[in-house]
Formats: sequence, structure tokens, C-alpha cells
Amino acid sequence: MDFSSLEILCVVAEEGGITRAAQKLNRVQSNVTTRVQQLEEQLGVALFQREGKRMILTAEGERFIVYAKRLLSLAQEAMQSVNRAQPLGRLKIGSMEATAASRLPGPLAAFHSTWPDVMLEVSTGTSERLLNDVSQHRLDCALVALVPGQSLKTLYNKLSGVKIWNEQLMLLKPQNDSGGAPPNLAAFEQGCTYRAVGQEWFRKTAAKGVHVIEKNSYHGIMASVAAGTCAAVMPQSVLDLYQGTTFNCTVSPLQEVDTWLVWREQYKSAALDAFREICSK
Repeated sequence: MDFSSLEILCVVAEEGGITRAAQKLNRVQSNVTTRVQQLEEQLGVALFQREGKRMILTAEGERFIVYAKRLLSLAQEAMQSVNRAQPLGRLKIGSMEATAASRLPGPLAAFHSTWPDVMLEVSTGTSERLLNDVSQHRLDCALVALVPGQSLKTLYNKLSGVKIWNEQLMLLKPQNDSGGAPPNLAAFEQGCTYRAVGQEWFRKTAAKGVHVIEKNSYHGIMASVAAGTCAAVMPQSVLDLYQGTTFNCTVSPLQEVDTWLVWREQYKSAALDAFREICSK
């Protein structure tokens, strides 16, 4: 078992098949197939269920790939720890949707311009999911927001972090609203800090509580408010992206929330140091 085989396993699982995995890895299909089969023989279990050209992880494969990703992450971390002079390798960054849309494009472009040999991988999710992914070595770092009153060390005592940006959260309500709370809150899935802020506002404002309508984009959230059925919580930095667009809603300040860059306490990387410096400018 070697790191190359583990990487092939992870890519086949991500791509759902040999053909696309081979294209992504720039390998011939027969080589990818052979490496997966050799790994299965070493372990004595089937890691994939074959359905035509599709490859689906078995229960054993699901368990094993968690460790495979952790080993690959640790290997990358080990290589970077002995070469702190210059950023190199890969940096896996997680981000909230709002941050990815309104804050990250500039720093990512600046980073790539300065350190073009570093491979940046960016994924998005809720703050809760991102914190868990960093702690489980699935991400090297992440940009998250904590619910007011929460402490990073209380939630994850092996994570470190620094405040990067301050966001003014705005409350969006339908324009024809009578002054109370609309019947629904449009928000991302559970684990989103801005959703938690919106739910807290509903608890203080609406006697009947809150019904959350989950959306997977800010476009969907904005459309729900404009349709007159939902309130929403959105950073001013995201609202600024909609300048020149007319929506049937009112906007008022709600509260400020910090965006944190977090990483594992023991994680040492020149690439992370460079990314943190660029984000802090």
C-alpha cells in the first residue's frame, strides 16, 4: 500500500468511475483499474461496487477512505513541515458560501499570482461542516463564522484561528411586511451560522416560532424574500454584489459577526502562512 494508490482510490471515489478518474489523474485506465484491484487484494475486501461503468464505495470502502484521506493529508502536511521557506504543494481551503462569493476572489487571485506552483482547492459548506472537515484532516484550513458567544477552543480544542473579516449581517424582509416577522426564514442547511442568527431573531420576534425553508444559494434566498414569503439574513458584502438589482424587500442592520480563518493547531505550512497573510491585508 502506498500513497499513490490511496490517491487513486480517492479520485475514483470522487469521480464515480475509472474513466473520469484516469482523465483527472492523467493515467491510462488500465493502470487505475490495476491499482484499485491491487489495493483491494491487499486489504482482502471489495472497496467498490461495480455498476456498469460506475464505481460506488462499499461499506468497507466508505470506512477505509476516511483513513486514506487522513493519511494523504498527513503526508502533505509532513512534506510542508520540513520546507517552511517557500509555499509549495497543495492547500485545501474551505469557505462559507458568502465568503467565497464576496471576499475570497481577490485574495485567491493574489495568492495564485504570487505562488503559482501551489495548488489551491476550494470547497464550500456551512461553518459547522467546515470546522469538522478541518478537524478531520479533510481540509487544511477554513473560513467560518461562529455563533455569537461561541468559543473556537470550546468547540474544537485542537483548532487554532484568527479573525480575518468583520461582517455586518443584514435582515431582509418582504417590502409589504406589516412590521412583524414573516412566516418563514430562507436559509442554508443546519450548521450555517447566519441561519442560527436568523433563527434567534425569530425567537425574539415571532410568537409562533420559525419555519426554515432551506435553500442552496443566495440567489434562491433572495428570490424567496422578493416573493414575499420569507425573511433572510445576509452579509452586507453579499448584498453589495446585487447593486443595481431591484428586489421587493426592506433591509436593516441586524448584528456584526466575525469571519475566522481556522486550522489544526499542529498544522505547519508555508502555504497556509502565505494565505493567512494575504487574507489579513
